[in-house]
Amino acid sequence: MKIITWNIQWGLGLDGRVDLARIVATARAMADFDVLCVQEVADNFPGLEGNDAADQFAQLRALLPGYERIEAYSVDVPGVDGRRARFGNAIYSRLPVLAARRHALPWPPEPGTTTMPRAAAEATLSTPFGPVRLATTHLEYFSDPQRHAQVRRLRALHDEACQRAAAPPPAPSKANVTFDPAPQPAAAILTGDFNFPVEDSAYEEIRRALDSGGPAYRDAWPIVHGNRPHEPTFCVHDDRYGKHPYCCDFIFVSADLAARVQRVEVNGATRDSDHQPVLLELDGR
Repeated sequence: MKIITWNIQWGLGLDGRVDLARIVATARAMADFDVLCVQEVADNFPGLEGNDAADQFAQLRALLPGYERIEAYSVDVPGVDGRRARFGNAIYSRLPVLAARRHALPWPPEPGTTTMPRAAAEATLSTPFGPVRLATTHLEYFSDPQRHAQVRRLRALHDEACQRAAAPPPAPSKANVTFDPAPQPAAAILTGDFNFPVEDSAYEEIRRALDSGGPAYRDAWPIVHGNRPHEPTFCVHDDRYGKHPYCCDFIFVSADLAARVQRVEVNGATRDSDHQPVLLELDGR
């Protein structure tokens, strides 16, 4: 089972060209992926550098035949030509999607600081080793308090799901099929652009033990690479946001999946976005 996560910056490469086909081609060159998690996808945002009013969520779906799309808009406002303007994250999966949820993350007020709403897309996937919850997100860049609040919410969502997994719901209702339960696994994968480095306290926060006693999140990188420093995923080829490259794009797995983690790699060469994509491979046996 292969998963790629990538902040694609609405497909804007460092050459100033928006090219979603190039994004997909680069991801495919990394691996024959089962799931592609992307952040900073735009729909009807021609004001973004190099962009037009196209629906990129739909364009990526067309470039990925056989993949199902689960999106979470963090920004959803009136746009040009009477259409909504949307910006956020998406999961494209060729594994069956058993259930999907969208989570709005905390956005506490911080006067004088430029911020935007943040969200997480979640899909419960049918994998060769059972159902797994997979989520992708993009946390606040400019506000440390908001980012920490969002990390706490992501942990709480995982903790809550582990509690549901430990207390299965009753049998399906004959009166109202909307109450029929979907799988509620404790096993989970969390991907995205977290906008914090390994040294930040938020990195420790997201991996803290759960109140439920369920399997806490672990960073997949040290499972494979031990004490080897994370390869950088941001400011690698572009120093507009920092002179020193660092890692802020992570893949976390619940502890019960740790033994399945076989490979974690960063594509440090591509210049198709201002972030580098990250690949996770799990043993599917």
